[in-house]
Amino acid sequence: MAQIVSIHSFRGGTGKSNTTANLAVSLARRGYRVAVVDTDIQSPGVHVLFRLGEGQIERTLNDYLWGDCEIEEAAYDLTQSVIGSVGANDERPRIFLVPASIDSNEIGRVLKEGYDVGVLNDGFKRLIRQLNLDYLLIDTHPGVNEETLLSIVVSDKLVLVMRPDSQDFQGTAVTLELARRLEVADTLLVINKIPPGMDRDTLQQKVETAYDAKVVALLPLNHEIVHLASNGIFANRYPDHPFTLELQNVVNALIQ
Repeated sequence: MAQIVSIHSFRGGTGKSNTTANLAVSLARRGYRVAVVDTDIQSPGVHVLFRLGEGQIERTLNDYLWGDCEIEEAAYDLTQSVIGSVGANDERPRIFLVPASIDSNEIGRVLKEGYDVGVLNDGFKRLIRQLNLDYLLIDTHPGVNEETLLSIVVSDKLVLVMRPDSQDFQGTAVTLELARRLEVADTLLVINKIPPGMDRDTLQQKVETAYDAKVVALLPLNHEIVHLASNGIFANRYPDHPFTLELQNVVNALIQ
């Protein structure tokens, strides 16, 4: 049975989208059919990480939400460009992306009119059926709003990405409490952008004690990640890097 996984953060700039993209690739490399949906409609950007250019995008999530297409028509099969060495007709692995529109008029329309979250959630279910997915990853909009909360509710697992600073500590506590009230089945904590020299064991113990939740990955901050953050999938470039290896702990937690 397919799993829906929301990747969320209380604030922007945590590396949520970068984590989502790399997590999707890592799952696909394990042999799964994976799709990413960019629901950060107000500030979309996952397509940049997958190097899907504007000229390649004909349909987006926005088109589905406005009733102009089915959601699978906005799903781009990026298996060959991202994974490579996979037969065109092979069922697995596959990786798909449903991007949000970067057109300013479309973004303005969302900000002004909003959208029917029920339609979005129906789209998730249809995408799973039509693409025969094993995992559907939802890259959410940072913060707390109705659309994000309703997307989290339909998820089997929630991955909360945070940075090791006081603002993220407070914001993540709020998000985690809301997730518990919404009875999200399983919440996983990922601490990202850990600076060199910080005691990782102490940090993990502090977070787990404060939140009564498990930290599944501690992702380091370094110059390679900063340089490549918006220039492709890091896991493809550095498969043996501590960031990539630590990310496998998240993958393991999802496939258990």
